[in-house]
Amino acid sequence: MDGVVGDVPVDLPILCGSRGKIAARVNTVAPTASPRRGTSARAVRRREFRADIEGLRAVAVLAVVLYHAGFPGVTGGFVGVDVFFVISGFLITGLLWRDVSTRGSIRLPRFYAARARRLLPAAATVLIATAAMSCMLLPPLQARGVLGDAIASALYVGNYRFAVNGTDYLAADAPPSPLQHYWSLGVEEQFYLLWPALIICTMWLGHRARRRPRVEAAPYILVLAIVAATSFLICLAWTHWLPSWAFFTLPTRAWELAVGGLVALTASRWRRLSDRTSAIAGWGGLLLIVLTSIELDETTPYPGTAALLPVFGTALVVGAGCAVSDRGVGRALSVPPMRTIGRVSYSWYLWHWPVLLLAPPLVGHSLGLGGRLAAAAVSFVFAVLTLGLIESPVRFAALFLRSTVRSLVLGTAVTAVAVCVAVGLLVIRPLPVGQGAAAAAITVTAPAPTTAMQDGSVAQMTAQVQAAVSASVGVQAVPSNLSPALAEAAGDKPTVFLNGCVRSWRELGQPECASGDTAAATTVALVGDSHAAMWNPAFETVAQQRHWRLETLGKVTCPLMELPIASPYLGRQYTECEQWRADVFNRLAAERPQLIVVSMSRRYGADFGFTSYDPAWVSGLSQLVSRLRTTGAVILVLGPIPDPRSTVPICVSGHLNDVQACSPPRPEAVNDAGIAAEADAVTAAGGQYADLTALFCTAQRCPVIVGNNLVYRDDNHVTISYAQALGPVVGAMAASAARNPLSL
Repeated sequence: MDGVVGDVPVDLPILCGSRGKIAARVNTVAPTASPRRGTSARAVRRREFRADIEGLRAVAVLAVVLYHAGFPGVTGGFVGVDVFFVISGFLITGLLWRDVSTRGSIRLPRFYAARARRLLPAAATVLIATAAMSCMLLPPLQARGVLGDAIASALYVGNYRFAVNGTDYLAADAPPSPLQHYWSLGVEEQFYLLWPALIICTMWLGHRARRRPRVEAAPYILVLAIVAATSFLICLAWTHWLPSWAFFTLPTRAWELAVGGLVALTASRWRRLSDRTSAIAGWGGLLLIVLTSIELDETTPYPGTAALLPVFGTALVVGAGCAVSDRGVGRALSVPPMRTIGRVSYSWYLWHWPVLLLAPPLVGHSLGLGGRLAAAAVSFVFAVLTLGLIESPVRFAALFLRSTVRSLVLGTAVTAVAVCVAVGLLVIRPLPVGQGAAAAAITVTAPAPTTAMQDGSVAQMTAQVQAAVSASVGVQAVPSNLSPALAEAAGDKPTVFLNGCVRSWRELGQPECASGDTAAATTVALVGDSHAAMWNPAFETVAQQRHWRLETLGKVTCPLMELPIASPYLGRQYTECEQWRADVFNRLAAERPQLIVVSMSRRYGADFGFTSYDPAWVSGLSQLVSRLRTTGAVILVLGPIPDPRSTVPICVSGHLNDVQACSPPRPEAVNDAGIAAEADAVTAAGGQYADLTALFCTAQRCPVIVGNNLVYRDDNHVTISYAQALGPVVGAMAASAARNPLSL
């Protein structure tokens, strides 16, 4: 990112006028005015350097690094990226405007050659090192995901890959990628492709409109203002409806770069500020950046309107620097320590995140605050080495400075090398496959339908599953016939997650999703969040056998209890959940099913507005059962599945011969007190409660592989195969709860 990189070539006398301690050093462009007699060219270049911008880069990168390191108080340090965007917009627009105003054209090859020298060697170096270390330190499945991120990031489209992953509920809790921070580089590179083209079109239209072309800033200001306004409106809409896309993509971030560009194009007006006014503007802008860094946090809908503060704060600092005052913020930003950090900011930004994420697996344990700060310090050392050995030598090498073609070839070559290394690592890092002895599938002998309602039959089938669970506790090697295979586990989603039956965060309404014997007179409704829908494969098989019409009604992260709810994924009140609940209650009241099976995750934390098993939760469950009973249905509440405490396929892929390392002790996976409280509340309200713990755990441990079945497809949902294996016993629980031998 040029907002992070030091020494960006810009014609600063045009940008800031003679009063400014103007922007960044002119490396490859001849100065517009000859130096005064007796003044060296080196001295002129020093006067043309905007040391305050270099110091502002330091503020931005410190905010990002401290935020990622979990430093107390810096809860909104992610705004440092917004600061970088504004700086980049200012510098790049100034560079392009210099060409337009002095030459009447843009030297695109020269422009992209400078970008290639400046950005790609360091980015490719860190990317390759991160990919290689990920293969060495991370479990195979996770490492392969990082390699996919590496390919996308090397091609500067990683931000869209991260946006897509962020909108997939079943991938939302996946471990963060050590290359996720490359999203911002993708945004800037995409901006570099589009903004010059837009300037060229504006210039061409201006020439067509006049016989004698004149270069005026007004048309370019207008175009950039339109871009900024359009992008900001998209940003507002997507922050509400598509928060992942709002955070990661160019359409919602272009306005931040455009604001920096508008400062560049209006620099002559900034230059007219009085010393007092520029000092107030500069200090006020820095205060906005600092305040947002400490006042915002992960619950803030972002970027949205919240991004206005750091963006306009940065614009004030940069604009005020065009009319430098001794009382201005530039003096504080230009002190040697800030300039040193600013000079290394690009490389530090590249290194800090992978070091922070890969340090725990390297040392074998999670890091406390001191460890994270030490990791950040190590990444700074790496950054200094990268600056001195790669970034600056390549950027200023005469071999490339003298040849645009060689610079472009260099950029293409380092990109190709990064992609090839990632692809090569994918080839030599094979898909993890179990090498243990083939395991027998779970076989549960279901009693005849006429006796299924008897509690003794449920106990008999539960004992069969418990025997398989107990036998699996001692198994160390992953069976060769594991179902599903580890590489396929992430995609092992029931059909109801794919066909719209399970509503995503922003989706409203509930389509009819009937299965089993759809013409049957007996209707069973399976209702709740994704933890209800994950049982659909179990109930679907039973519904076909017992001639039930199975209706699946689900919405992600939306328990049916009428609790006020916020969505940490959307960063706001979860109004879609509240509307869905109302629709489902009306639907159940109208359809009057004979049996309503309710299930939900027990992983809700305070960021949702309540916590699983807390008094509000238990009371809400009791009230839910009472309300549902008014439909005339029998109510069965399914207890929770154990929390595996890891993303199971990833963990198992790293422990192919020690699978029990991924199987949590029962006390860590099961909240017995919470389950007991739920059971009491449900029973008191007239419902039935099914404790499922015995289907997953022994008294000591909860294995993640039972028989040949992988139990979990991620960190909290059962696989289709295990749900189907439990179908007979879950179906018997439903029949027993209903107490209706004729229809159930």
